[in-house]
Amino acid sequence: MINGILWKLSTGAVWRDLPERYGPWKTVYERFRRWSADGTWDRILARVQQHSDALGTVDWSIVCIDSTTVRAHQHAAGARKGGTARRSDVPAAD
Repeated sequence: MINGILWKLSTGAVWRDLPERYGPWKTVYERFRRWSADGTWDRILARVQQHSDALGTVDWSIVCIDSTTVRAHQHAAGARKGGTARRSDVPAAD
C-alpha cells in the first residue's frame, strides 16, 4: 500500500495509472486520502525525524522539508503566446 502511494507521488501520474501490483487504485487512493486527513503522514514524519535525530544522522543546519505538492497545468511553463522574442536591454559582455 505504502509503495503504491510512494510510486504515485514520485511519478506524478494520475491514480488510475497505478500499476496493478500495488492493488486497486481506488483502495490505495482512499487510504492515502484517509491518512492525509487523520494526520498519519505527519506522525510518520515526526517519528522518522525523532529516530534520525536520536541516531545523530541529521544535520539540522541544512535540513529543509516541504510537504507541498503543486501540479502545474501542462502549458504553465514555456514560451509566451504570440509576439516575438526580445533581446535584452543589457549590453553583451566584451
